Amino acid sequence: MIDPRVQALSRVVCEYSLELKPGQLMLIEGPALAEPLMLELVKTALEMDAVPRVRPVTAGAQAAFLENASDEQLAYLAPGALPELDAIDVRVAIHAAWNTRELSGIDPRRMAAAQSARRPLMDLTMRRSAEGLLNWCVTAFPCEAFAQDADMALVDYEDFVYRAGWLHLADPVAAWREFAAKLQQIVDRLTGVRTMRVVGEDTDITVGVAERVWIPCHGDRNFPDGEVYTAPIETETRGDVRFSYPAIFGGREVDDVRLRFDGGRVVKSEAASGADLLREMLAMDDGASILGEFAIGANYEVERYSKQILFDEKIGGTCHMAVGAGYPESGSTNTSALHWDMVCDLRSGGEILADGEVIYRDGRFLPEFAPELAPAS
Repeated sequence: MIDPRVQALSRVVCEYSLELKPGQLMLIEGPALAEPLMLELVKTALEMDAVPRVRPVTAGAQAAFLENASDEQLAYLAPGALPELDAIDVRVAIHAAWNTRELSGIDPRRMAAAQSARRPLMDLTMRRSAEGLLNWCVTAFPCEAFAQDADMALVDYEDFVYRAGWLHLADPVAAWREFAAKLQQIVDRLTGVRTMRVVGEDTDITVGVAERVWIPCHGDRNFPDGEVYTAPIETETRGDVRFSYPAIFGGREVDDVRLRFDGGRVVKSEAASGADLLREMLAMDDGASILGEFAIGANYEVERYSKQILFDEKIGGTCHMAVGAGYPESGSTNTSALHWDMVCDLRSGGEILADGEVIYRDGRFLPEFAPELAPAS
């Protein structure tokens, strides 16, 4: 019997996140173990007179490719990939995995080469999205591997995932719309700010954001969601940042990441483990060592680190930054094959300053600056 929360997730994603319209071509991608959610998305899309297509991924396929491909095969982009991406109206990507560590033994240089080959797809996705021609949403299906990474039983992890999307509420869409209004108030207050500064443990970093656009994330691009973000000016990031949680790329963990920026670029990088992967990714292309995103997590139903960035970057009381490609709709001009989010926990003594004024302390916006983003209940 299908979990009714899976049905609720499908309906919220199609009706609220994507606002699916009749006749739209919808591509659904994800690992085959997410079949229950894929099937519900197909059924919901058909009810809404859209045209769904499903592309499941088999276990071990990515690892087999990265381990055995020649250099030419790693750099190959199928001729039909760009026309297909240019043709679809809606894309849903489902996060799930059989084994989150299957790429642990892959040479970082091979991972970087394969990622670089996908840069045209990244650029086209960013452009079509900014132009309003491609609507997309990333969501998750709870699975054993993710539960194990989060040190949770599967039943508890399922509760974690569905509560993060407020699917336990009688009317989750109404809750997300109310939340969207609160995020918009924060965005309105941040509009016009010239510099953002984050101060915390081993962290004092300033990013220039003058005339950049702040975006409220209320369940449209990601589900679950909960953040506000903008694009740092490409030459105006300076200072040091120490990320609280491991940064994960392709299932590989890079622990205790520390970056120093000057003139907008990473000029020094350190990590307790995984430093080789960190260096390879930052050297991937000209834009990989530049910040493409600065964001503040605002979903207080997400209270713990789970090793899944879809949830971790939304943790209420954190901020995150992404090296690499930025979103054009936020004003970013930085392009890269990389977009790698890393999270800073600010719940114990951290502060955020806007143009020198403290607006955020110990994981909360100050009440005089923004409304309370209370957990949904």
